[in-house]
Amino acid sequence: MRKIVSISILLAVVSLANGQRNKVPSEQEVLSAMKKASAYMVNSVSCNGGYLWKYSEDLSEREGETPARESQISTYGPGTQRMGHLFLDLYEATGDSTYLGYAKRAANALIYGQHPLGGWHYFIDFDNREIETYYKEVASRFPSGMEEYRHYYGNCTFDDGATQEPTAFLLRLYMETLLPEYLEPLKKALNFMLIAQYPSGGWPQRYPLRYEAVHEGLPDYTSYYTLNDNAITNTINVLLDAYVQLGDEKYLEAARRGGNFFIIAQGPEGHEGWSEQYDMNFQPSWARTHEPPGFMPRQTIVTISTLEKLFLFTGDRRYLRPIPSAIQWLENSRLQVLEDGRSEFSRIYDPETNLPVNRKDTDDPSGEGYTLHHFYLDDTRPFTGERTWHNLERVITQYEKVQGVAKEDEKVLYNQMFSPRKRLPRKLGEKKITELIGSLNEEGAWIEDIQMWDVKAPGQMVYGRKTIRGISTDTYMKNMRLLIVYIN
Repeated sequence: MRKIVSISILLAVVSLANGQRNKVPSEQEVLSAMKKASAYMVNSVSCNGGYLWKYSEDLSEREGETPARESQISTYGPGTQRMGHLFLDLYEATGDSTYLGYAKRAANALIYGQHPLGGWHYFIDFDNREIETYYKEVASRFPSGMEEYRHYYGNCTFDDGATQEPTAFLLRLYMETLLPEYLEPLKKALNFMLIAQYPSGGWPQRYPLRYEAVHEGLPDYTSYYTLNDNAITNTINVLLDAYVQLGDEKYLEAARRGGNFFIIAQGPEGHEGWSEQYDMNFQPSWARTHEPPGFMPRQTIVTISTLEKLFLFTGDRRYLRPIPSAIQWLENSRLQVLEDGRSEFSRIYDPETNLPVNRKDTDDPSGEGYTLHHFYLDDTRPFTGERTWHNLERVITQYEKVQGVAKEDEKVLYNQMFSPRKRLPRKLGEKKITELIGSLNEEGAWIEDIQMWDVKAPGQMVYGRKTIRGISTDTYMKNMRLLIVYIN
């Protein structure tokens, strides 16, 4: 009899557990989980309302693009400005003013670290006393790449959207609240884009202009016209949005001049693409030591799209004139067409011969321990250099649609192609949402395996990745968007 009772109890427990697992989460349960996860990020993870990219579980290690100090926050990537956007998304989805308060805290952190002229650096440090030591002992200690961290300029950068993204967030927050405390830093950021613009319409990588960081015999490239990582495209996008939201003609004029620069900077006959970096003579130039001068398919495709955007916004067909020859250069330069329809390209093409540029990392480091690179031209098969793949047919189809649009339909097509719209994830089922909520720990954190930089002793090279248990701001944002979709 006792055995039968025990079995009955066990079956009841199993049935209860299965019932809990299969229980459809109520809206209130989802909202509570969202508040719990957000409160942990704000109250335990953030530094003065700002964020980095990754943290170890005990928060003793943290990083943005590079290892970071406890007093630092990021201004680009999955950092402070994108967390601010996420909080505004949560506010719009729930109506809970708590999230608006979190967005304001993120904005205040960005405003604290805003350069007096209006732009931003890659990160904000709330304790700048040891910033030179940090650069010397940690940020610059990568054998290859990360060369933008080898010298601390103390100015602002358009690279990686570090100035454009905070500006776009402040614009959105101001339009949401209409609070004057956000209008002043917003206008200062937008004015920074105007004063940093060259007369030709292009922008440097960094401003105020500096020239002191000569590297491996190459000039300081940070004052050069910079398209790398869509720096000019991102600036144009913010200026157009500012014009739409604020109605000030000077933002539209600056965006148009940015398009004029693209026309000026297009390569000559046989090389009608665009480079990532140009010197003051509009010639493709060296940037970092692994970025030799040349024309790039990736940057060319982005520039084509930006010129189409400017045409549809302004109605000025001058912006379409460079595109046919640019497409022809892409067709002439592709290495092969793959079975899935994508075209294979070299990452970069020599500005004189249009041959693919290959790179080989040497075993002989520089005097400071950095990797030296050897470049050579080679159009043989199999292709041994850096490669990229792009859907060139889609580029051609889009151009045909844009150049053939009727005058009265330009705004309609612009809205279809370029108007900002939220890209929401696919709605998950009840079971997945239950699992997602259940994966929060007691404090409200999503803990997972993450990769972080394996930091060596001070003065040694930082190299390699390690897998540890930790927190990713990117994961938090993705999970919160899944929950937003579920409750809506």
